[in-house]
Amino acid sequence: MDITGLIIQLISGAVGGNAAGALLKNFSLGTTGNSIAGVVGGGIDGSILSALLGGGATAAGAAGAGGVLSDIAGGGIGGAILMIIVGIIKGIAAKK
Repeated sequence: MDITGLIIQLISGAVGGNAAGALLKNFSLGTTGNSIAGVVGGGIDGSILSALLGGGATAAGAAGAGGVLSDIAGGGIGGAILMIIVGIIKGIAAKK
């Protein structure tokens, strides 16, 4: 994995976390919380997706735009998923 792909995943994760927070108000953690959960989720899920899909080809330049699109998708989806999971856990903890 190259640093450019990681940065794209982290930014996409923050965007995905905030988008999910805007759509799912019940699970929102606020802008800062959504961003932090999104960045962490984007980095984790983006790295996993990159490893599963063969991110080494992107570093070699063979995948081109497909590698960037998978970084954006993996980061955004991972950020949204982790933000929702943290929001659910926060909601459960608040009920106790």
